[in-house]
Amino acid sequence: MTSRTATCSCHQLRIQVEGEPLGVGICHCLACQQRTGSVFAALASFAAPYTVFGTATEYVRTGDQGARFVFRFCPVCGTTVFHTEEGNDESVSVAVGAFADPGFPAPRVSVYDCRRHPWVQLPPGTKVFDRDP
Repeated sequence: MTSRTATCSCHQLRIQVEGEPLGVGICHCLACQQRTGSVFAALASFAAPYTVFGTATEYVRTGDQGARFVFRFCPVCGTTVFHTEEGNDESVSVAVGAFADPGFPAPRVSVYDCRRHPWVQLPPGTKVFDRDP
């Protein structure tokens, strides 16, 4: 089984996941743009179990449909590494960039396309949603 480790910039916070991603997607919502400091967030979802190393600081955000997401970031360098949905212990979403792997699978889904910057080009075959499905 494939094992992957994602890490923050200073390597203090790491998460190890097993297996292939359940899905890879990008989110163009304004909250993800602000959270990442970029024009979208790239996320990969993995099934539990997963192992966290180091110390994380948490930030809870309520989504448009009422779900609460717990974002974990490094208290030293500030990198957001992963998040979970409150009440859902079956999966974890990891920031694709935290894997530092240019060969990581491309996103297959794009959400909040209504907020996508017009110059951002999606990979061919990406399933697009105007908002959160």
